[in-house]
Amino acid sequence: MRTRLAGVIALVGALALVMAACSPSSDDGIGDGGDLTGEVRLDGSSTVGPLSEVAAELYMTESQPKVRVTVAISGTGGGFEKFCIGETDGNNSSRPIDEDEIAICTENDIGFDFIQVANDALSLVVNAELPLDCMTVAQVNQIWDEGSAVETWGDIDGLDVPAEVAAESITVYGPGSDSGTFDFFTEAINGDSGRIRNNYIDIGEDDLAAVRAVEGDVYAMGYIPFSYYQEAGDAVKALGIDDGNGCVEATADNVQNGTYTPLGRGLFVYFSDTALSRPEVLDFAEFYVDNAPIIAELAEFVAMTEEQLAEQRAKVAVLAGG
Repeated sequence: MRTRLAGVIALVGALALVMAACSPSSDDGIGDGGDLTGEVRLDGSSTVGPLSEVAAELYMTESQPKVRVTVAISGTGGGFEKFCIGETDGNNSSRPIDEDEIAICTENDIGFDFIQVANDALSLVVNAELPLDCMTVAQVNQIWDEGSAVETWGDIDGLDVPAEVAAESITVYGPGSDSGTFDFFTEAINGDSGRIRNNYIDIGEDDLAAVRAVEGDVYAMGYIPFSYYQEAGDAVKALGIDDGNGCVEATADNVQNGTYTPLGRGLFVYFSDTALSRPEVLDFAEFYVDNAPIIAELAEFVAMTEEQLAEQRAKVAVLAGG
């Protein structure tokens, strides 16, 4: 879990008055209080988890203090295992649900829908001292693909680095197979979810472990959610990515405008139809979307565009029967 999360949550109460004035739901949501009771249980993505933690804390503090919202983290895939047998109300997900997961949900009569809650991307991070600023998708694939023969920086075709760097071994870090980040990256870079070299260092769900490892090794590389790169500050450097149309830097603007391809993505929360039939779950979903820009800002994520936000509000209105 990210170290700054406790500090973000501590600010929630102090920002309540500002949020009541600025929030899209200020007329009928945040700050009004309510009489709903019950519990909303979320699990899943380590990327979306901190975002949903902030949403949950705001909801319980400023909207429905009698509703308990819990957020656990077991990875997108691990979360869907629980969600699709009815153990949770919602699953934080950094990728769309896959066909195998849909089949398990169907077997257990778990219907579902989802809302997008923010934008995100994956960042290829290297040590701040490494004299490299950009890589092509093909070069990244050469490092990470199944059967990769890359052992040193000099083994990467067409990479322009000094001779002393070319001779150095490259150590790579990435999340485990339960992670939606793992699924998304391997599909985007290697063409198939789960396809990856067999000798990378698995950091599980601890994205900060990759930051610490790369910070301490000039010749290491990792891939992490963009929000974790933002948190890391100057500890590591994010490489630009060239998908054939020139190098695009890893910035919030490029993530939001869709030019940071193929590593840009949406972040989602899936809810079961049974859960959405309970007023506290539906109310939490409405709150999350209505206040998504403020939640994203507090949690240091990339907010949705106005068009995306309008689409999600319309979707929640349909879920609510409006």
